[in-house]
Amino acid sequence: MDVLLKDMNPVLQLLLTMAMFTLLPFVFMCMTSFLRFVIVFSMLKTAMGTNSVPPAMVLIGLCIIMTFYTMSPVFQKMYEAGSIPYKENGNIVMAVQAGSEPLKEFMLKQTRQEDIAFFIEKTRTTRPETPEDLTLWEVAPAYILSELRTAFEIGFIIYVPFTVLDLVVANILLALGMFMLSPTIVSLPFKLLIFVAVDGWSLIVKGLVESFN
Repeated sequence: MDVLLKDMNPVLQLLLTMAMFTLLPFVFMCMTSFLRFVIVFSMLKTAMGTNSVPPAMVLIGLCIIMTFYTMSPVFQKMYEAGSIPYKENGNIVMAVQAGSEPLKEFMLKQTRQEDIAFFIEKTRTTRPETPEDLTLWEVAPAYILSELRTAFEIGFIIYVPFTVLDLVVANILLALGMFMLSPTIVSLPFKLLIFVAVDGWSLIVKGLVESFN
């Protein structure tokens, strides 16, 4: 495989590299820490009942900044690993292949064994001897599945206190006979008050950053 990449026509290398660059948005959204951040923040906004505050662009911007913060060591390793084959022989495809190894290692650390085992069984007849034998596209679906589970677990923990507060307010309004008043309208100020009092944004951001191994 390495010999084939090394002897590939430069024009084909350029075309293949341009095709790879079109996948960069997908890689950033689904193969980095961005996936966990955006799901948890979306569930947080829904749990609070502030569907338009903060704006979606603000949350996306925060997720991007946090992604670069948590992934900067990985990105640095990717650059260093990819620059070596490119400086040696000028092969862009081999540089991309070498540079993707640190990203694969990052995803493997966050992926559950049962998820990666499932996708290996579906794509291979024999098990790989070492994690290095796995390809990036075998690890990616298992990583996405594991991240979805982790993000929803965190979202559930965040969701419960807000739901309890809604139930308490609804029962109080019911006891007072205020049937026509929406419980969510009454509970929203209390949600915001409690969230600000416990410094919720800081707790969630710090917890998400520390949740990565």
